[in-house]
Amino acid sequence: MNDNDNKIIIAIDGYSSSGKSSMARALARVIGYRYIDSGAMYRAVTLYAMRNGMILPDGSVDTNKLIAALPDIKIDFAVSNEQQNTLLNGENVEKEIRQLPVSNNVSRVAAIPEVRHRLVALQQQFGRERGIVMDGRDIGTTVFPNAELKIFVNAPAETRAERRLKELLDKGEKVSYDEILDNVKQRDHIDETRAESPLRRADDAIDFDNSSMTIDEQNKRLLQLYNNVIGHHD
Repeated sequence: MNDNDNKIIIAIDGYSSSGKSSMARALARVIGYRYIDSGAMYRAVTLYAMRNGMILPDGSVDTNKLIAALPDIKIDFAVSNEQQNTLLNGENVEKEIRQLPVSNNVSRVAAIPEVRHRLVALQQQFGRERGIVMDGRDIGTTVFPNAELKIFVNAPAETRAERRLKELLDKGEKVSYDEILDNVKQRDHIDETRAESPLRRADDAIDFDNSSMTIDEQNKRLLQLYNNVIGHHD
């Protein structure tokens, strides 16, 4: 029997700033799986577009130019000191892709079908050997519809904005709550209404409202859900 036969694919979807990346990362570390942040991949493409003049002054995307450039965009991950870094054509862009200018543009870039097709194929490639925890917006619906464990993380926009504000202020960024809340609501709207793989809870996903949970509580609950699936999977 192959070692990977006992490993499963865990898909964690949810709204922006819902804490899904932190949860996914923590679970992967505890169970010894590989963690992939699909959102970081869309952020890296967005950063490439911003750097290369593909985000126009009105905020729209020069779609044709970006589609033509997709073969030149290479994305990978590297772990250093237990920190996962996103590599864009070999450059560590982890810090830059988390800043508000990228956040303000990523949903528009992610709505482009050709971008999604390219990144979904890459994400599925990452999952071939199983033993993976991936978070995003369409992991349980489009990327891994047959994942053994699907979680949909939910929390009110105001709660998510407060969390995101604290995160950015802790990093020394100068942002306001209203600015963050507007960004969260705008991204929700774009994610839910885009034609290609819109954000929605998969029919077989577990609804996970973490708005009143501590980080420790949500991590314990997630581990419990994983253990329940593994018990049946064996």
